[in-house]
Amino acid sequence: MAQNVNQVSSDFPGQTQNQPGLQHEMNPHPINYDMVGDEGKLEPYKAAGKLKGKKAIVTGGDSGIGRSVAFLFAKEGVDGLTIFYHPREEKDALDTKKDIEGNNKCQVETVGLDIGDVEQVKKAVQKHVDRFGTIDILVNNAGEQHIAEHFKDIPVEQMQRTFQTNILGMMYTTKFSLPHMKKGSAIVNTTSVTAYRGSAKLVDYSSTKGAIVAFTRSLSQQLAGQIRVNAVAPGPIWTPLIPASFTKEQVEQFGKSTAMGRAGQPVECATAYVFLAGPDASYFTGQVLHPNGGDIING
Repeated sequence: MAQNVNQVSSDFPGQTQNQPGLQHEMNPHPINYDMVGDEGKLEPYKAAGKLKGKKAIVTGGDSGIGRSVAFLFAKEGVDGLTIFYHPREEKDALDTKKDIEGNNKCQVETVGLDIGDVEQVKKAVQKHVDRFGTIDILVNNAGEQHIAEHFKDIPVEQMQRTFQTNILGMMYTTKFSLPHMKKGSAIVNTTSVTAYRGSAKLVDYSSTKGAIVAFTRSLSQQLAGQIRVNAVAPGPIWTPLIPASFTKEQVEQFGKSTAMGRAGQPVECATAYVFLAGPDASYFTGQVLHPNGGDIING
């Protein structure tokens, strides 16, 4: 189901939302399941059945990058998909389920939970296994961020919450998924450009993203030859986290400092996840891909 959009926007009207951010309230909506072609014009995504018959979990799959990943996985043949989402994002999750099942031969399970709660994560992974039997692909994408002008002003509770969501939740999900993954399975983690260049106003968030890089590299060495573990480090991408984190003025300028002069769309990241999850990435493990609009990353 193609969106009624024919050009990638570089301008976003000033807007703000409460955390965690809702995709259906964004203006314009992110581009989730068309591919961006020459001169910013949209082209239909051309699937090739790379993930046919696979079963997948996508955390934070209700909106933004996770939603795009879920759409493209379904187009590539994933036929059993579980989306973990924040309970306040239920409408986005149900919209995603409806659109995927209405346009693909893929059954979608949705699970609202606190990704930082170990028992909830354990039950959610088991719910996927009870329905679909196995986990061929795990995408650890759920995350949160909060702007702070000064590190000394970040509440301790916020630091703990950001780490619970961004890195501990990822570890919990991976821990409980691994017994249900077999040789040839794939894990793809979402880190960030901020893990490499830092972010003065996102110190705790950037720190979690650095931890994700280390987690990806370390786990990949432990599982080498069995399960591939890679990551994607997006730059500025138009997702619900943006109006939920920044001021109206900052939203209007979002992404314009990149070499390409614009923010990216979720689908422009999602193709990296398809690659890392599929057979074309058979010799990739412990690696990070960088869809960031032109930032040169050495590391």
